[in-house]
Amino acid sequence: MDFPEYKQLIKSLKHGKSLPTAIYLHKSSITECLPEALSALINTTIKTLEIDADWNLIKLYKRDFKFTLLEYPSFDQSSYPELLKSHTIDIYENTVKTTDYSSSANPPILHRKETFVLPNYPNYKLFEELTKEGEQIGLYQNTKSIGFKKQWQNLIKRKGYKLDENGRLHQVAKIVESKNPEQPQQIQRHLTAINRDRLSAPFQKLAKYGYLNGDYSILDYGCGLGDDATELEAHGLNINAWDPVHRPNATKTPCDIVNLGFVLNVIEDQTERQDTLKAAYQYTNKLLLVSVMLANEAKQEHFKPYKDGVVTSRNTFQKYFSQAQIRCYIEQVLKVKTTPFGQGIIAVFKSAELEEAHHLELQFKNYNWQHITQRPTPKVVNKAEQKSLFEKHQNLLADFWQYCLHLGRMPANDEFEQSLAIRQIFSSHNKAFQFLQGNYDQAEFNQAKTKRHDDLLVYFALSLFGKRKAKSHMPAKLTRDIKIHFESYNHALEEAKSLLFSISEPANIGNACYQAYENIKLGELHDNHSYILPTRFLNQLPAILRVYIGSAAQLYGDIEDIDLVKIHMRSGKVTFLKYDDFSKKLPLLIERVKVKLLEQDIDYFFYGDDYPNQPLYNKIDYLQKGSSEYKSQQNFDKKLAAMLKGVEKSEWPNWPILQKVFEYWKIELKGDRFIKLKH
Repeated sequence: MDFPEYKQLIKSLKHGKSLPTAIYLHKSSITECLPEALSALINTTIKTLEIDADWNLIKLYKRDFKFTLLEYPSFDQSSYPELLKSHTIDIYENTVKTTDYSSSANPPILHRKETFVLPNYPNYKLFEELTKEGEQIGLYQNTKSIGFKKQWQNLIKRKGYKLDENGRLHQVAKIVESKNPEQPQQIQRHLTAINRDRLSAPFQKLAKYGYLNGDYSILDYGCGLGDDATELEAHGLNINAWDPVHRPNATKTPCDIVNLGFVLNVIEDQTERQDTLKAAYQYTNKLLLVSVMLANEAKQEHFKPYKDGVVTSRNTFQKYFSQAQIRCYIEQVLKVKTTPFGQGIIAVFKSAELEEAHHLELQFKNYNWQHITQRPTPKVVNKAEQKSLFEKHQNLLADFWQYCLHLGRMPANDEFEQSLAIRQIFSSHNKAFQFLQGNYDQAEFNQAKTKRHDDLLVYFALSLFGKRKAKSHMPAKLTRDIKIHFESYNHALEEAKSLLFSISEPANIGNACYQAYENIKLGELHDNHSYILPTRFLNQLPAILRVYIGSAAQLYGDIEDIDLVKIHMRSGKVTFLKYDDFSKKLPLLIERVKVKLLEQDIDYFFYGDDYPNQPLYNKIDYLQKGSSEYKSQQNFDKKLAAMLKGVEKSEWPNWPILQKVFEYWKIELKGDRFIKLKH
């Protein structure tokens, strides 16, 4: 059986617990539920790999040619049984990977057991009752946080319940909102304002994207102590700042850009929260930027639940969101589309022209073209007159040629800053361009033209992914690009649509990863699985990978502070990896963001609190071979390997344990140097 046939059989299944990426079935249901060919494949594979395991659930992957055997010893006895072992079988590779949870303090657990079995299963009715119990007290409202034992137990506790000896829910405390009208006034909102010694995160994003260049009026709606406004006023920007506590008498006036920074999350009244968002939007002429605090379940467990948020130790209210939740909230309240600028920083464009210009500049910025950092090398010219003219105006002509390479075409008069000087010498851009054909390498221009064509395809493909219609809001530069690089706007869209659809085929992503690895010659390539590379090389990737990663970035936001990107070849995922300081010899992973394109959802993993920091032991894979940095990293890695001698590299420890290794050797890692400690 091949993979397409396998996928078709999985798609035809009518029973079992179906999730976006897999279907789960109890062993008792297999004979009745699985087609004979699929059942035979599973049994043959288990026999071939000589797997002798006590399993009672099977996970059948929808997008991968594999399945997992799951062992839940207390499936019938426990209301929420714990996973003891899992055995993942890759049919394509003919391999098995076993994971043992027997010593784990926080193993995966099962819910909704009736979904795994058929209605004739002996305990089916009991399983239904257990699920209804949990639904009645709201245990299944956020299914992303309940898959492990500790999180599940903490959630039950927060709801004011506990599990008795029979695994049934019993109320031990009634969680209610106070009916006392004075209670909301006890929330100390004024304490949420903080002093800043630098621009806040949302204003840093505005600065990065060029919105603080003086061309736009700004309203900081809910400015707190007003440090952002003070800083921007000092730079001569037209900014207004209002706050209900600290600047209640300030003027609120409609502005091009309105910043609603970390305001919604401190309002405990849901109606007032909605009204605040709507009011900020009414004052917006072009762009509303909304920022909130993001947090996971673990962080919220440290605080007392109140209404739909928590009360902190300072008696302030915080409504924590996930990235998906805040986008959904804004879109539902304002009936608009949103664009993420970063984690918890969401933009709403009221001006379609500004939105299109933003996405266009975002796609074409920061390209590492040689012509941006180095002047092009002129060809040798023989004609004395041409040589004299070229040498006389070499700097001006070099700048003009650079811009031609940047656009992949000849610039219009209003696109090149020194156009007047060019036209005084050659009378037109066209004549200057023709003159330079004999002075510069034409192959370089052809390469630039191809690159610009691909850039435009990526831009239009991402516009389609974001469901934006650019035609009626296109900047003049884009209209000129289309005229040169495509037959028509519709032709450009057709090509872009084909490119966008191509990312759904794992074989296309895999082939492009191998091509990219061959060209870039660094990173970490896992055969038929994934390719990890530094984000600084993203613009050198094939167009299909730029769309694949760009689609993930549209869901996540700005990836400028991301160090590595992991391209999953077969599962429709992109993972962004952020380190404490990637310039170090041993960077520590502080955040991992998994973007699931098919579900259009994001999972965040924070290291240092929820998980121990993980050192990047193979940083050398991300450095250019033969460079001084590469050689220095080699020396560092040899010293580290000597201390971990005898341990397989795949099993090298996390940061807390590595520090104990350093203690054993009586050394300390200071910066990038190992310092011997004095006895």
